Amino acid sequence: MKGLIHIYCGDGKGKTTAAIGLAVRAVGSDMKVVFTQFMKGNSSNEINVLEKIENINLIFCDKQFGFVWNMTRQEKEEAKIEYTKQFEKTVRYAIDNNADLLIMDEFMSCFELQFIDNKKALEFLKNKPENLEIVLTGRNPSKELCDLADYITDMQKIKHPFDNGLIARKGIEF
Repeated sequence: MKGLIHIYCGDGKGKTTAAIGLAVRAVGSDMKVVFTQFMKGNSSNEINVLEKIENINLIFCDKQFGFVWNMTRQEKEEAKIEYTKQFEKTVRYAIDNNADLLIMDEFMSCFELQFIDNKKALEFLKNKPENLEIVLTGRNPSKELCDLADYITDMQKIKHPFDNGLIARKGIEF
């Protein structure tokens, strides 16, 4: 089966949830999944379940940086080094282990902020293993990424409780 590239983007809720749903579907079909999250702490509650599922391999950044708008210039430089390592480790693991599905959650933020080497990322996506299905999530995908994608799903926010001051709720938003 030829692997395709999916983008789940937009300002609406559900990008990560959709990616995880696809991971569960893939594992249910005896596929091997590699899942990584950029720009998020490793404490999202969906991780608690993913860690328990055989054939889903999780790869995270060794260091957490918090929100970009709170980072100093030095922290941004360090984030670039760490997220680049994470990207390279994830890609290498997916290839070396013949993964069927690679999910890179919040990839768009790293790409847009150039926290990963965009040239290397585009090169990988253009020359990915034939059978590897890839999911990229996040807001504002670049034109280059959209041109490479086979699927683009835009999750548009129409209404969200956060707009009325409701904070993220455990088990629903995180």
